[in-house]
Amino acid sequence: MQILKTEINSNIILLLHLEIFIMSIHKENKDVKKVTTHQLQVMKERGEKISMLTAYDFTMAGILDAAGIDILLVGDSASNVMAGHETTLPITLDQMIYHAGSVVRAIDRCLVVVDLPFGSYQGNSLEALNSAIRIMKESGGHSIKLEGGAEVIESVKRIVGAGVPVMGHLGLTPQSIYQFGTYTVRAKEEVEAEILVQNAHLLQEAGCFAIVLEKIPATLAKRVAEELKIPIIGIGAGMHVDGQVLVMHDMLGITKDFSPRFLRRYANLYDNILEATQNYIADVKSKSFPNENEQY
Repeated sequence: MQILKTEINSNIILLLHLEIFIMSIHKENKDVKKVTTHQLQVMKERGEKISMLTAYDFTMAGILDAAGIDILLVGDSASNVMAGHETTLPITLDQMIYHAGSVVRAIDRCLVVVDLPFGSYQGNSLEALNSAIRIMKESGGHSIKLEGGAEVIESVKRIVGAGVPVMGHLGLTPQSIYQFGTYTVRAKEEVEAEILVQNAHLLQEAGCFAIVLEKIPATLAKRVAEELKIPIIGIGAGMHVDGQVLVMHDMLGITKDFSPRFLRRYANLYDNILEATQNYIADVKSKSFPNENEQY
């Protein structure tokens, strides 16, 4: 009987410790300060730079979030780096929702922005709203991003009016690559530069919480960042904007062929992964893997 009582007491103590451990995890998660659109605005106002990277899957998104990234963009660049397409145009809304859901399930802190893919919003504002709602409901994303200025203003207004945060995108807009015909720097001439500035103001007035400026002269990006109240995120737009974004595969050196001037590689994972895989193959072929300590 005494042994039974001892076992019961031990089980109760174990359960209490388990409950305390679970409560501590919940408390830690609650203590994590979420990045919101409001917080991004505060960061701009106090001069704190905003960090942003792309992400497309659960595992990598969890690592980037743990590192302290402010924004993860589920970019339509998944069409290139995940699916192997030449452009961003082929990726579908369903595929973007799949990638976005994978990212959202991994994060505790950062803001998740999801690209509206080509063909999901250009037709009319109602189609754009329906696409945005699908992303928010089915992926759990926190906001959406779309490309363009005056031509998409009605869509921006309609989406924002429904309570969905919108990030704009001006300059080099990859979904229009066949119209541009080249990936060269945009808005170098005065006329195009003025149109870009006007579009930036239109997007802010329509309710965008931030704008990405891609591959434009640094002086022009600085002007936009100074004139607008909302955060301006640059990619190939110089140092005088409110934050920076890079494609994660490029930043980590997983890709090798893409080397624009604005890209800084912080790792060389292509060679690291290649060497590790070659070592694994060699060990399997030589029968040195698995060894006696690596079997049951």
